[in-house]
Amino acid sequence: MAEVSVPLDAIKGRGAASRMAHRFERDARQVFDDGWTTLDQEQGEQAAPRTEVIWEDARSIITANDSPDVYFERSINPYRGCEHGCIYCYARPTHSYLNMSPGLDFETRIVAKRNIAALLRAELSRKGYQPRPLAIGTATDCYQPVERELRLTRSVIELMHETGHAFSLVTKSSGVERDLDLLAPMAQKKLVAVYVTITTLDSELTRKLEPRAAAPQRRLRILRTLAEHGVPCGVSLAPQIPFLTEDMEQVMQASWDAGARSAFYHVLRLPWEVSPLFRQWLALHYPQRAERIMARIHDMRGGKDYDADFATRMKGSGPWADLIAQRFRKTAQRLGFNRVRVELDGGAFRRPGPPGQASLF
Repeated sequence: MAEVSVPLDAIKGRGAASRMAHRFERDARQVFDDGWTTLDQEQGEQAAPRTEVIWEDARSIITANDSPDVYFERSINPYRGCEHGCIYCYARPTHSYLNMSPGLDFETRIVAKRNIAALLRAELSRKGYQPRPLAIGTATDCYQPVERELRLTRSVIELMHETGHAFSLVTKSSGVERDLDLLAPMAQKKLVAVYVTITTLDSELTRKLEPRAAAPQRRLRILRTLAEHGVPCGVSLAPQIPFLTEDMEQVMQASWDAGARSAFYHVLRLPWEVSPLFRQWLALHYPQRAERIMARIHDMRGGKDYDADFATRMKGSGPWADLIAQRFRKTAQRLGFNRVRVELDGGAFRRPGPPGQASLF
C-alpha cells in the first residue's frame, strides 16, 4: 500500500503547525496514513495539544550577555519555552538543546525553574556580587499564562523589591498588572522600567502571529495602567516583518497616547529552526505573500534567511532596512520618544538575608 502524506493545517491557538524536528535529531519523521484508522486519532491529538509544565532545578539564574548589540548585560528567564506561541520567536531553537521540537514543543512543553527564588537569593548574597540592572524575560515571556499559577516571576520581583535591585522587563501579557503593588513603589525609587511588545494593531494578524498573547488594544491598556501608576514604560515594535507589520507609525502613536515614552524595534530574525517554521507558517496563513515577504527578508539579510553578524542582525542592512529605520526615527522624533533616557538606580541595593529574615524588620 502506498503511503499517503498528510498535509499540515493551522492549529487554533498555536503558532507552529507541527513538531518540526530539531537540528540535532538523526531520524526524520513524517505523518502518513497507514490504513489502520490511527490517523484520525493522531490528528485529533495534534489539533488540540495541551500545555505541559516540566519542572527544572536550575544550576544558575543570572545569565551574562556579552553581545554588543543587546542593551542588557545580565538577564533572568524564569521559563524556557513560551505558551504565547509567537511564530517568529528567536528563542525557539533553544528547545533543541532539551531534545524537544522548536515547533509545538516550544509552546506546549514549558520548563519552569522552580528553585529560581532560592537560587537567585544565593547569587545576590555572594560577597563579590555587583548590582547592575537585570533584565527579566528577555528570551521567553515572564508573564506567559502558566505564571498565573506558578508565580515564579512574582517571586523574583519580590526579591528585587526586598533588596532594592534595579531591573527591567519586557512582556506581551496583562499579567504584569498583577504585580503593580511591587512595581509602583519601586518605580518611585527609579528601580524598574517595563516594556510592552506591540508588533501590530491588526488583531487578525496578531491572532495568527502571536496566538496566545494579549490582543493589541489590551497591550495599549497595559501601557496606560503602568503610566498611571508612575511606572516608566516603553514599547517594543519587534519584530518588523515586511508586508505584514506595516503599521509602525500607528503603533507608535497609540503607544505614545497610552503613556509610553521610549521605543525600540528589531527586524525579523530567522536563526536555525525559526526559518523553516516561519516559512511553514507563511504557507499556511499568507501563501499569496510568502514569496514576496521572504524576498524582502533576503534583501535585508544579504540574500540569506539570516545573518548573525552583530552589526546588522537586529536592524538588517540595505535599502529596505534603511527605510524601516527612517520611518522609526522620524516618527520617534515627531512624537517625542526616547528624549529622556530611563536611568535605573543601582545604588539602592542591599544584600539579601536568609529566606524569611526580611519579615522580621
